[in-house]
Amino acid sequence: MTQTNGKLAGKVALVTGASSGIGEATALALAEHGAAVALVARRKDRLDELAAKIESMGGKVAVIVSDLAQAGQGAEVVKQTVSALGRLDIVVNNAGVMLLGPLSGGDPSDLTRMMDLNVTALMHLSQAALEVMKPQKSGHIVNISSVSGRGASPLSAGYSASKWAVGGFSEGLRQEAKADRIRVTVIEPGVVATELTDHITHTQTKDMYEGRIKDMEMLQSEDIAAAVVYAVTQPERVNVNELLIRPLDQG
Repeated sequence: MTQTNGKLAGKVALVTGASSGIGEATALALAEHGAAVALVARRKDRLDELAAKIESMGGKVAVIVSDLAQAGQGAEVVKQTVSALGRLDIVVNNAGVMLLGPLSGGDPSDLTRMMDLNVTALMHLSQAALEVMKPQKSGHIVNISSVSGRGASPLSAGYSASKWAVGGFSEGLRQEAKADRIRVTVIEPGVVATELTDHITHTQTKDMYEGRIKDMEMLQSEDIAAAVVYAVTQPERVNVNELLIRPLDQG
């Protein structure tokens, strides 16, 4: 059951990448705490299933099918959220892709795809959200980065670059937005049991990565969702700037 008098009652949250993994778990968690939720992703069937689950809990939800890597979609999903749910208080920029592999001989379009979705789409959506949140003098933008945004390793140069960019953008945004009482949090998960590895097209890299994590007790999507809820339910005087979350087994 959703909490009609929960900590997030009356709030509206927009969650990208909501069709699976961290996005799905976060949408459910926010709804359980009373927020109305706009679900954003490309896979309508998965969004409809999640929407039905939230509605069965007594929650309010909007389904927005969008490929955020396409120009103009950030502003469009913000517009649709406000139209459907009346306002916008929380944005969780979670949509992303992890295309690990060697730079030498790699497909340049993989780099473009990661930067388009992991960085540019996140910036455009945040920019559009600011225009709604500034007149309210309140709001919270949560950007899902990665432990790879704090370091780099062979075969992750492009992915790490995109996540370092998320960290830099988030800090600059935080310093700008605080004047309008808008909070910004960046969350950096380690290895999470999600679909991210399904995107890796370089066979040797995929096999090596999966071999490295196969005996690890990975984080679950719900662990990251709980971190999001923690950040957005703090008193308004508190800004949780950054959360780094690793599995106990991860080096």
